[in-house]
Amino acid sequence: MQDSRPGRGCPIAYRYAPADLARAAELEAETLYVIGGLYGNTPALAELLKRAGREPRAVTLVFNGDFNWFNVDAAGFVSVNAEVLRHIALRGNVETELAGNDDAAGCGCGYPDFVGDAEVERSNRILERLRETARAFPDARARLGTLPDRMVAKVSGVRIGVVHGDAESLAGWGFSQELLREPARREAAAAWFAAAEVRIFASSHSCLPVMQAFDTPRGRCILANNGAAGMPNFGGSRHGLITRISPIAAPDALYGTTVDGVRVEALPVAYDHAMFEREFLATWPAGSPAHTSYYRRIVAGPAYRPGDALRLEAPVTA
Repeated sequence: MQDSRPGRGCPIAYRYAPADLARAAELEAETLYVIGGLYGNTPALAELLKRAGREPRAVTLVFNGDFNWFNVDAAGFVSVNAEVLRHIALRGNVETELAGNDDAAGCGCGYPDFVGDAEVERSNRILERLRETARAFPDARARLGTLPDRMVAKVSGVRIGVVHGDAESLAGWGFSQELLREPARREAAAAWFAAAEVRIFASSHSCLPVMQAFDTPRGRCILANNGAAGMPNFGGSRHGLITRISPIAAPDALYGTTVDGVRVEALPVAYDHAMFEREFLATWPAGSPAHTSYYRRIVAGPAYRPGDALRLEAPVTA
């Protein structure tokens, strides 16, 4: 039975079918950055813009949700949304819940059973505080509510499904590194590529990165979950990650693979850690829900390694 508690339940409005992506691409890009989980990190946003400016060809930035989270101060909320909305943006569960007034879904994270109740409750409280800030900016809230939750892009003729969660839900965890360890979950995910008529899925939402290969009737397909652009993704690191898709390889990519001549890469976002830590502590001091949930990861990274994320040796047949 579906858990309907705030933070765990998945609203019906969050759901869609993989076949909804079997449509003409809305975007064609020379080089594509898919930026999930910025989480209101303003130094990471500044670094992303600088990094894009160093690319040898035109770059299209797609923020695929949860670009808000820690930015509960008015200045941070305004600056993050003003810049992100200059580019292509999709709404994640955070933006979706910020745009509404119904608290039945809590943070809208759709947390699975392996996430503890205390963490779920803290996320609900973070969303409540962020919504209090957002209420002072009704125009921004209205704009967030109109953003799409998924799109189809093309790079050098290769079709890419850009989602926040997975191919069935805005807050789905089917592309999480945890669930993709289960054979049945991998088989289900492999089938989504054919239904959506894409060779690549780019997602985030589940907060830790994974790059998983699949052998399907469409050929070799890749899921690229970038984890978090605005927080460390690996132990001992202090950089975020985004997904970069381009026919030209990036010299500073952390890892990657190729689909029909197009590189799919995890690109590090080496933001000013000291500045981010100061901004975070100014609004989320010790004892606050965000500090309890995230501060350890912010300063030391999670117990996760690049080798845990890169899963290209054992593709799955749909």
